[in-house]
Amino acid sequence: MALICLYAALALLLSVDTVAASDPPRREIRFAVVAHFPPFQSRSPQGQLVGVNIELGNALCRQLNVRCTWVDQVLVENFSALEARQFDAIMGIAPTSNRRRWVSFTDELYAFTTRLVGRRASGLTPTVRSLKGKRVGVLLGSNREAFARSQWAPKGVIIKSFWLIDEVIRSLVAGEIDATLQGPVELRESLLDTSHGRDFAFLGPEVSKTRGSRQMQSGRH
Repeated sequence: MALICLYAALALLLSVDTVAASDPPRREIRFAVVAHFPPFQSRSPQGQLVGVNIELGNALCRQLNVRCTWVDQVLVENFSALEARQFDAIMGIAPTSNRRRWVSFTDELYAFTTRLVGRRASGLTPTVRSLKGKRVGVLLGSNREAFARSQWAPKGVIIKSFWLIDEVIRSLVAGEIDATLQGPVELRESLLDTSHGRDFAFLGPEVSKTRGSRQMQSGRH
């Protein structure tokens, strides 16, 4: 069976059905998740897994009439554990060219957009011309890191990688980086809707994979 990273429900449904045709009926799906990325997946004060991806996975299991088991991981890209069948799929991991060398991805679970956030008064926009010489924070191993390192770094933008979004936000508030490239939902949850976010805002238009090539030609992220 191909190694699967869950990026949409339908493709995983098809994969499960395919396996069920030749194997004993599946009674459980074990989802691997890194619980450090609210509001998509994190732990509540009571220690329970919560978030958008957790709800999606549980809904999928209900539809398939199987038990959902969540396997909390430290590393998002724990492909060796996936290959060893310690779990069946990784929930909420975006595809990059490097990751596609190791695993298969489903279709998208939901629209995937990206925004640049920095101080309101900075005047920065998601273009190479604006960001040249500036420090932009991204999550290590993410597709946003892959994009920024391939498209922006060669043109003079300084890319700094972090393990967790909390580390990115602390560095941004402390002035150790000038901006960060993340999803708008995560940015609202972790910064813009908090007391630390008053001086920060989305800068310029969204940076999405559908608009990416055109924006880069005009000098963007």
